Amino acid sequence: MNKIKGLNIRKGDLVEVISGKDKGKQGKVIRTIPEEGRVIVEGVNMQTHFLKPTQDMPQGKITKREGPIYASKVMVICPHCHTETRISHKILQDGTSVRVCKNCHEVIDKI
Repeated sequence: MNKIKGLNIRKGDLVEVISGKDKGKQGKVIRTIPEEGRVIVEGVNMQTHFLKPTQDMPQGKITKREGPIYASKVMVICPHCHTETRISHKILQDGTSVRVCKNCHEVIDKI
């Protein structure tokens, strides 16, 4: 079984889907699943979820919710230059590690 390295995408990042049925959609990352290399993005990969009837809800219910997609299918949108970008890591002089935009070389956030 292949070991998956950590993700460059964090919860709360604004991302854009670059391939698949939801290509071009943008959304905020709700949750990351690093063990599987997947992320859950707001409004992307909507799946139908069926709830069984209960005493509180005798009819049951059909709802829509986001499903996970591979992290390699999304790119982070830089908050400074507002473009899709890859992410590099940089260690500052005080020893803290930060994520950096590959396009504008601005610091995205501290890790």
